[in-house]
Amino acid sequence: MLYRKAKITDVETIHSLITYYADRGLMLARPRFKLYEGLREFIIAENKGLVIGVGALNIIWEDLAEIRALAVAAEYTGQGIGRKLIDMFIDEARELAIPRVFVLTYQQEFFEKCGFHVVDKETLPQKVWRECVNCPKFPNCEEIAMIITIPHKG
Repeated sequence: MLYRKAKITDVETIHSLITYYADRGLMLARPRFKLYEGLREFIIAENKGLVIGVGALNIIWEDLAEIRALAVAAEYTGQGIGRKLIDMFIDEARELAIPRVFVLTYQQEFFEKCGFHVVDKETLPQKVWRECVNCPKFPNCEEIAMIITIPHKG
């Protein structure tokens, strides 16, 4: 398994993977232009040349980042790929000295296993909601806000 930064040639595959879950109501869809804009935030899990997992770490503010668009191809779920991506994003946040990482998700149990806990959405800064106004579910968001505090290294 290879974990690497995304390339421009990965965008269509990333879009397909996210759309697969979005069509099933398991995550929010992402338009292609947002994937292109945020491409440098994405990490890819690749197996024998196939993109089988994806996610992104988006910096929100000096003390807060968000894990976005985390998806693993259905036939590869349960193999630790999503967990490995989460660990990589948490390590990246630690290296950047960002003490908290949050997610907005429908997958509460998975993120609890990764050390996140549920918080009231209203406790997150308004800056978090800048993209929400473009969401088809706004203002009736059904996602769960979860956060993890990252212990500072040395």
